[in-house]
Amino acid sequence: MYTKHFGLIMLPFENVPDPRFFFDHGEHAKVRNKITESFKAGRGLTIVTGPIGSGKTTLSQMVISDFTDNIKLVWMAEPPVSGMDLFLFIAQELGLQSQSSERVFILRDIKDALIKLNGEGSKCLLVIDESHLMAADVLDGIRMLNNLEVGSTKLIQILLLGQEELMKTINKPEMEAFRQRIATLEMLGKMNADRIRKYVSYRIQVAGGSLSLMADTGWEAIALAFGAGSTPRVINSLCDKSFTTAFEREKNIVDVDDVYEAALGMGLQKDIFFYKVALKKGENQVQSSSADVRVPVTGPEVSGNGVHSSGKGPADNIERISIQPGTPQAKQNIFNIDLSLSKKEHKGQKVPALVLALSIAALILSVFFYCERSGSTEAMTCLLELIGF
Repeated sequence: MYTKHFGLIMLPFENVPDPRFFFDHGEHAKVRNKITESFKAGRGLTIVTGPIGSGKTTLSQMVISDFTDNIKLVWMAEPPVSGMDLFLFIAQELGLQSQSSERVFILRDIKDALIKLNGEGSKCLLVIDESHLMAADVLDGIRMLNNLEVGSTKLIQILLLGQEELMKTINKPEMEAFRQRIATLEMLGKMNADRIRKYVSYRIQVAGGSLSLMADTGWEAIALAFGAGSTPRVINSLCDKSFTTAFEREKNIVDVDDVYEAALGMGLQKDIFFYKVALKKGENQVQSSSADVRVPVTGPEVSGNGVHSSGKGPADNIERISIQPGTPQAKQNIFNIDLSLSKKEHKGQKVPALVLALSIAALILSVFFYCERSGSTEAMTCLLELIGF
């Protein structure tokens, strides 16, 4: 890949949950701190929602890393099919072999195991990803687990991670009992342009690179691609494709052209296209302005108020004055010189026009005399005879 080409020690934009690349700033840092404090206080049920690719899974791993000691982690990458499956899974993770298949007895055994675990100074943390896929029966099982407590301390800490659809489910009227048991509810949103730049910069630096790997136009193109904000997963994808494009073109810096090429395949190119057009227009204007600048021509020496030169030129008869460049006087004299030249050019243009007018008059007189000699009374008949002749 492009790591060696850009002097990186690892790929900076891999879409895998990697705690080394966790952007512990802004909203993600705030949510992490709130969840950690809630679990330390033994408050119980915590829910984090956010759009696809907003970093929920990576966030959960960072929360888990805050409890490296004395924690029993029960991780579920996706929710179980039923509440009964939920209880059986937890019982197995706790090393239990229930003697009954009844829900009430399995839940009793789980509570006894949790009391013992807490008595040893440990905590149990249940994390369920993709929680927006949970059926109502599973959510009711979560509610029952959250009710397991000793005094004011919950015996099990629960973290549910899901997309925004999870909120639609728990906001239904029949979910009132569940909503009342939520201790902490956090929502991850999209990153704005400023946060996106800091996020991308952070990942490049963690990977061993410098911010100069991206040109100013590259940074601007990234911001334009995500004008309405975006999530880490989509940002990673565009940046990875942009670096790959620059690598394939054997370029050492990622610029607007590379980002635009990468954005084409993701449907993010619209605003970048207009930016490229504006840049091209600006370049053309600069080139046009450079072409219009007068190039100084070495002329005769100027001394005092007179001109000493043996050469002849268009401005030989124009009085020259010793002036300082850039002063109002300089600008006025340049204007006077240009005006004098313009007048001479205008006079020169009058000569061909005069010759043309005299030629036309001579032609008319010739036709007139011919008609007189031929005895023609009508001008049209005379003209036709002349042309035929």
